[in-house]
Amino acid sequence: MRHTHPLPGDIGLTRISGITGRLIRFGQWINGDGFADYQHAFLVLPDGRLLEAEPGGAAIKPLTAYDGTPVCYVCPEGLTEQQRTAICAAATAYVGVPYSFLDYLAIAAHRFHLPVPGLRRYVASTGHMICSQLVDQTYQDAGVHLFADGRWPGYVTPMALYNLLAD
Repeated sequence: MRHTHPLPGDIGLTRISGITGRLIRFGQWINGDGFADYQHAFLVLPDGRLLEAEPGGAAIKPLTAYDGTPVCYVCPEGLTEQQRTAICAAATAYVGVPYSFLDYLAIAAHRFHLPVPGLRRYVASTGHMICSQLVDQTYQDAGVHLFADGRWPGYVTPMALYNLLAD
């Protein structure tokens, strides 16, 4: 479900410019999530803040960091205030968690059924996350499971979130 004004617990989806954005876009296409416009996800927190994964580690920032940037805000239909509160509370535990570009490769290895030992454990690890994994994990920690398709924990890209929630 799309929102025009972000609420705590919403997921923000946006573009990343430059080579990083193009690499993520290509990685999402390889993973079967389409070749579309969203390469980054973040979680909206109360008081005009957000949590996002970054190369230096997950950080809380002001939501105004995305002023002037096109952002698609989404959430599951029927998300309650209690669930939103629990999601935001869960998010604070992930401040500082390292970013991992290798997670894109691990997700691709799974998609192509490459027999990599320990792959499922690596993708599911919360010791390192890409942006969409971070958002999905905060929802899971709050008892809200976004995906009911049997996917591995952590097997999620920004476009997977868009495809699930924006339609």
